[in-house]
This record gives sequence, C-alpha cells and structure tokens, in this order.
Amino acid sequence: MAVASDTTRGRGARERILAAATRLFADNGITATGMEQVAEEAPVSKRTLYAHFRTKDDLAVAYLQALASSGDTMESVLVREDLSPRERILRLFDVTTTGTSAVRGCPFIDAAAEFPDPMSPIHAYAREQKLRMVGLVTGLVTELGCREPAALAEQLVTLADGAASRAMVLNQPDYGRHARAAAQILLEQARQG
Repeated sequence: MAVASDTTRGRGARERILAAATRLFADNGITATGMEQVAEEAPVSKRTLYAHFRTKDDLAVAYLQALASSGDTMESVLVREDLSPRERILRLFDVTTTGTSAVRGCPFIDAAAEFPDPMSPIHAYAREQKLRMVGLVTGLVTELGCREPAALAEQLVTLADGAASRAMVLNQPDYGRHARAAAQILLEQARQG
C-alpha cells in the first residue's frame, strides 16, 4: 500500500483525495467505497484524509460539488453561451461517455438513490442540483417564448433524467435519442399558439 506521509496533507492532498473519490465513487458507488480505499487510491494517510474530510458524507458532498462545477454533468450544457437556448435543452439528451465501457447515469440521481433519507446532506445536495437544473430549463423555455414554462421545464427535466437513467441501466449511450424526439415535440407544441 502506497500511503503518502502526513507532510503531503497540505497543498495537493485535497485534490488527490477528491480525484480518488471521484474515480471510486463513479466505478463502485458511494456506499460501496470505503474511506480506506480512498486513502489508498489518493495516496494519503487516513489521518490526512480525515483532516480534509471529517466524514464520508463530507467527502461525498465535496465530490458532488466538484462534479457540479466541473462541467462534466448533463446540467452543464444548460449554461453554455455558445449554444442557442433550444439546442442547450436538446443537448440534455446526449449522454456523454467518460471513456469507460459502462454508461453512467446522473451522479446526482445515483447519490440520492444511495442515500434515500431526504435529510441526508448527500441527498439534500443532489436535490439542490436537480432543482437548479429545472430552474435553468425554466429560464431557457421562457427565453424561447414557450407557454407554461414551469410545467414544460418539469416535463423536459423528467425526460432528461429518465433518459440518463435508462441509458445507464441498458448501457446504451445513445438512448437519449428517444427522449430528445419527445422533447422536440414538447417544445414545438409549447411555442405554437
């Protein structure tokens, strides 16, 4: 086991811990990954790990926060300025692959499923991201001049989340095409009349 000394606790250790947690949580899930595994993968001592993240919940929330700010989640397309509002919405249905053989679903849905207690900090953060997603879509459909933007946004994010989940379960990266076709119809109908 290659464990770094406690002198690595300073600069760089936190980033190594988050990188290790990201790999392990994505591959195995949060609950199936132990803190010892994260420390070994980082590599840092357990003392260093716990100096940066007092609990596994703290580490899991930091992992989700890092994902949210990384631009590597399906929600990140919603803030791209180089795409039209309509294209941003439709790109929700394009599953991005990470180079691994398995298709991954939405990490926020995965985390909420692993921590079903709504009072869990992990579940609460996942909920916050899903509410942020619907808020962004509401803004985009409002910008497009769609009728009933709040209801339409809920329909679109439900399609996107469902497509991401089915793509993961079926291991089909192009599964979103089905939901994308439905989203196009919803957008066209909401802009008519």
